Amino acid sequence: MNTTNLPPNLKLNINLTDEQFFQLCQNNRDLRFERTGSGELIIMPPTGSETGNCNFDIAVEVGIWNKQTKLGKGFDSSTGFKLPNGKDISPDVAWIKKERWDSLNPEQKSKFAPIVPDFVIELRSLSDNLKPLQEKMQEYIENGVKLGWLIDRKQHKVFIYRPGQVVEELDNPAMLNGEDILPGFVLDLREIW
Repeated sequence: MNTTNLPPNLKLNINLTDEQFFQLCQNNRDLRFERTGSGELIIMPPTGSETGNCNFDIAVEVGIWNKQTKLGKGFDSSTGFKLPNGKDISPDVAWIKKERWDSLNPEQKSKFAPIVPDFVIELRSLSDNLKPLQEKMQEYIENGVKLGWLIDRKQHKVFIYRPGQVVEELDNPAMLNGEDILPGFVLDLREIW
């Protein structure tokens, strides 16, 4: 068996249709891909174990809240979405209001849904550069995300993104609330730090 060492966050210019990109992802389930609006393929490295555990804990909290409220659908970091700008993305955690999700047909739901999540979370792992994550969060907002949290474990900060507002930066917060997007949702960050 031959192996290839590729640099992290490798970007390749490959002209793929949406169906070809979906099939590439399905045929390479051990890899995590994203695609820019211009079609550039990005191979994402897996997270470290601690970051993966934190992602899991956060997704569980969103999932518990969602099961109790039944207001929408939650998604993990393996889920792809097609943004209006053509980008295919996979936030660490995403959530979509039920009525918006229900407006999609079964085929759209079975692939990378052409829908912008209402809420996203990105968790910065200790090896991630902050600037690309901040750019990604801004792109989410520009494409229609209503609320986004960039949780930076490295600096114990949270950056809160909302449409039409300046990014709010919180130093070492103990809790975050879902505002009117996820009513009643509170995330305890004390175990994340």
